[in-house]
Amino acid sequence: MLSTVLGALLPVVVTILLGFVAAWHHDFDAKQASILNRMVLLYAVPLGLFAGTVSTRREVLSQDIPLFIALCAAIMGMYAVVFLLTRSLFRAHTGFSALIALGASAPAVPFIGPAVLGDLFGTASAVPIGIASLIINVTVVPVTILLLSLDEKQQPTREENPPVAETAASRNATLVSTLIMTIKQPIVWAPLIAFVIVLVGIRIPALFVHSLNLLGEAAGGVALFASGIILASSPIRVSRSVLTVITLKNIVQPTLVLVVLRSLAYHNPTVSQAVLTTAIPVMPIVIMFATQYRVAQAESASEVFFSSIASVITMGLFIALTS
Repeated sequence: MLSTVLGALLPVVVTILLGFVAAWHHDFDAKQASILNRMVLLYAVPLGLFAGTVSTRREVLSQDIPLFIALCAAIMGMYAVVFLLTRSLFRAHTGFSALIALGASAPAVPFIGPAVLGDLFGTASAVPIGIASLIINVTVVPVTILLLSLDEKQQPTREENPPVAETAASRNATLVSTLIMTIKQPIVWAPLIAFVIVLVGIRIPALFVHSLNLLGEAAGGVALFASGIILASSPIRVSRSVLTVITLKNIVQPTLVLVVLRSLAYHNPTVSQAVLTTAIPVMPIVIMFATQYRVAQAESASEVFFSSIASVITMGLFIALTS
């Protein structure tokens, strides 16, 4: 069990540390980390998401409805609750709240899911990996981009205090333009198109999908390397928000899934697959968005780093609880 968890998560920590050392050695700086993230968001991640999503068979989505519902509720429910609480209780900006919600709700299934769940469930791991990836790619990721874009547009007017009538009149136009801009981003439309292909039942040749994987598989490593550069460029943040995200993602979310499924009399493999999928640490894509929109960059990098380290213990605990 320990070797499985370490084998999947140790490369994450090592890659972040390599980025940290590269920045400390002055081989890269924060500006170059932004360039790396731009490449990842425009090319590597969209290709990886398209290839991973289109490889999911329609039968996979229909063969385990309880697992699909459990993961939908865990990911989308946690996102909505954290976003609303952050906005209402702590009065945080929309962009910051969206990043906090994404970090607390979306496990890094597309990046390290195959390594962890593949060793635990074998070929059956394709079901939770495919379902969780689809949920993340077509719901919380596009919503986060939309909210970050809206917040970015609102920032110049926050201190100007425009008239209420003018703000209300322009709000719909701003929302529509931002929504169109969001849909145009490759990281949004690529998995959406792949999802439609899966639903229709079109079979994409394996050779074509395989040709997209070379750059797609680089997304996780480059993003983690860039996060190490960002960590070295600014102080590591062990703030209340960082600790909250790690607690919610590593402990609270999988615990809720375990308790609810057990109370509804579900058993393995549904329980173990749902719990261990949600126990996977924070997605590296949080760092990419933080860098692109310049929102909570140090906090996001710290969340991914400490969540990955803590998951060696927390995932081991949930493996024991669900075995």
